[in-house]
Amino acid sequence: MIRLNLLPWREERRRERKQQFQRQLGLMSVLGLSVVLAGYVINAKLDIRLREIQQLQAQIAGLNARRAAVERLQNGRAHPVRLLDELATRVPQGVALKSLKQTDKLTLNGIAQSNARVSELLRALHTEANWLGWPELGEIKSANLGQGRDAKKVVEFNISLEQHAPKETQK
Repeated sequence: MIRLNLLPWREERRRERKQQFQRQLGLMSVLGLSVVLAGYVINAKLDIRLREIQQLQAQIAGLNARRAAVERLQNGRAHPVRLLDELATRVPQGVALKSLKQTDKLTLNGIAQSNARVSELLRALHTEANWLGWPELGEIKSANLGQGRDAKKVVEFNISLEQHAPKETQK
């Protein structure tokens, strides 16, 4: 019977398997590290894209705000002209406007021959030019116009109107 010593062969095989396992382990760790690195790079690129999208959205919002402001200006462009035209046609005879002040409300200061003329102006502003809003008489008082013998008794008044956009420009 021939005796063979298989111990060196087994040790050689174990060493080869161990080396193969270590190579596979190293390869898997390199592969895992490359997957993590690729995920990090992809995430960084997505973050850059998200920031770009947010910047574009901010620019779009700014442009929309500018566009809306331009549209408001364009729509209100004829408003002062129409306002003065309406006032010129609505002011009755015997009434003179001294000043016109426009803030959040429109304030008219003027003089009239009598209280009836002021009432007539209030009615004309309310019924004919309803886009001006409800006229409110702030103050009315008697005054003298001129001096000496030429002085005339007049009525000074103060009317405020809340402004609305004219019907043609409302959307």
